[in-house]
Amino acid sequence: MFNIVLVEPEIPPNTGNIARLCAATNTHLHIVGVTGFRMDDRTLKRAGLDYWDEVTLHRHIDLDAIYSAYPRSRFVYLTTKSARPYTDWNFQDGDFLVFGPETRGLPAEVLAANDRSSLTIPMTNSNVRSLNLATSVGIVLFEAIRQVGR
Repeated sequence: MFNIVLVEPEIPPNTGNIARLCAATNTHLHIVGVTGFRMDDRTLKRAGLDYWDEVTLHRHIDLDAIYSAYPRSRFVYLTTKSARPYTDWNFQDGDFLVFGPETRGLPAEVLAANDRSSLTIPMTNSNVRSLNLATSVGIVLFEAIRQVGR
């Protein structure tokens, strides 16, 4: 089982799509901090369709709270600010895959403190700053699942 961590997500349909992906893969969804929307937002619910009952959802006030709740766990940080491709990482069952807000990404201090476990999805077009959050989660999650043989 893997864990998807969304730090301060801002766009309801992205979070809804990610929740649906988590439901389909038995992946836990952790939302950290304040969201840019209400959790009962209509577009959030619509994007997750009727699968919300299948989502194991955890809320955390901040990153320190999730670290305290899972002190022996391994956290992997996804960012456009790393040179290390996600395909070079050896994922393990139980990993926490951490993604930042859509418009800002993870804070620089979080990435600096976790440089060895910060990964990126390579993009060949330098005119494109980033991929959609839900797309990024899907790419990395399915590579992790592939690696562990599920």
